[in-house]
Amino acid sequence: MILRVRYDRTQTVSHQRKSGIDNVGSFSSCLLQHRIILAFLAGIAIKCTGQQMSGITEYFEKMKGTSKSPPMASISEIIWSWIGAFCGIGVVAFINFNIFEGTERLMIVGSFGASALLLYGTPKVPMAQPRNLLGGHMLSALIGVVIYQVLHSHMWLASAIAVSTAIVLMHATKTLHPPGGATALIAVIGGKNIHDLGFFYVLVPVGAGAAFMLVIALLINNIPKSRRYPEFWI
Repeated sequence: MILRVRYDRTQTVSHQRKSGIDNVGSFSSCLLQHRIILAFLAGIAIKCTGQQMSGITEYFEKMKGTSKSPPMASISEIIWSWIGAFCGIGVVAFINFNIFEGTERLMIVGSFGASALLLYGTPKVPMAQPRNLLGGHMLSALIGVVIYQVLHSHMWLASAIAVSTAIVLMHATKTLHPPGGATALIAVIGGKNIHDLGFFYVLVPVGAGAAFMLVIALLINNIPKSRRYPEFWI
């Protein structure tokens, strides 16, 4: 009987030791699997981090630029740019401050200053051509008026939507003219005089003023032999 008890105890201890060894082996195997998985995930994380860092570095590298500024324009080019801008802005300003004086009408808006730079300073660029000048200004003015009438109670939102939508429309119609963005913005933030014009703002001052500046560009830009305007109409 005593021998039987000792035998049972021996068997139990042996079984416990075996179970313990099996558990240790199972734990070691599980730990090894976890380490492999963690190492794999760490490798992916390092790779992704490396790619992200590379992308960030490339992003900031773009800000260095790739070329140098172009050479200065000739003295003749500078003089004719001055003459054109003086005459173009002079005509619309004269109408605005003399002929329209004492009335609620306008013939000049701030964006015409930027148009003068394109028309008389860089008459060959696509954005300075008649299609872009007239189409860009008038489409942008229309967008600005519509957006203001719909969102005038949220001026910050109206300003942002007017400019961004004007840019999209100019792109879509091939009438991209940078001053058009300002024309759309003026329709929103221009104050009571602009707002009271309503959709008439599209025709006068924007359409008529741009047309006067176009006529001056045709007259002035074709005087010197080194210039030719326009490059295209449609």
